Amino acid sequence: MSSSCRRPEHTAPPELFYNEEEAKKYSQNSRIIEIQRQMSERAVELLNLPEDHTCLLLDVGCGSGLSGDYLSEEGHHWVGVDISVAMLDVALDREVEGDLVLGDMGQGLPFRAGSFDGCISISALQWLCNADKKSHSPPRRLHTFFSTLYSSLARGARAVFQVYPENSQQLELITAQAMKAGFTGGIVVDYPNSSKAKKFFLCLFAGVSGVLPKGLGTEVADRGVSSQAQFTAQRPRVTRGGRSTRQQLQPVGFSSL
Repeated sequence: MSSSCRRPEHTAPPELFYNEEEAKKYSQNSRIIEIQRQMSERAVELLNLPEDHTCLLLDVGCGSGLSGDYLSEEGHHWVGVDISVAMLDVALDREVEGDLVLGDMGQGLPFRAGSFDGCISISALQWLCNADKKSHSPPRRLHTFFSTLYSSLARGARAVFQVYPENSQQLELITAQAMKAGFTGGIVVDYPNSSKAKKFFLCLFAGVSGVLPKGLGTEVADRGVSSQAQFTAQRPRVTRGGRSTRQQLQPVGFSSL
């Protein structure tokens, strides 16, 4: 996956990139608002929540609360976490219905075990793949985040992340750390044949393995273009030499990037 313009996460750390000017765009730009709503709606669909049941959901990288607005419309309660003070200030000005927490997801989530019925995240997870400080290790920060997220979810809950992966190696890094933390699941690709409409969703299962949903637009997918890449958490196996083998993704099918 390549882009002619510089990716936001390569420009500055998120707490600096999402300053007051950028934060205002997320409450005033109608195109951004509509795209955010569409991706939030799809993420909630992938959560597969029980019908006619009010859930407590976590929104990671909640920003100005646009995804939270959709959660509220659907009758759910939510808690949002974001590292940008400016974005959270906009959310407060907008009087969103959710509770807001200022925090760096790479340092872990501060919630009690089993607090949430599900988690969504729109365009935030890829920021953890960058080392903005010398002390930052992307694999370690991803593992810390996924480990604390796993703990904060009720068993059987799902977490759905809409991501803009830079390349297949970045997806493998993310999924490897999620699996190491105990999650199962995989990547769902909507509209895999469209360069503009294609969207990647990491769909994770906490405690109970589920069936990975199919991507939208896959009924016309070309042969060899995958809309899914599923992985399962496996216990390390001991070889004859006494060393444990590394956990493997099964399969790593990211040819559609």
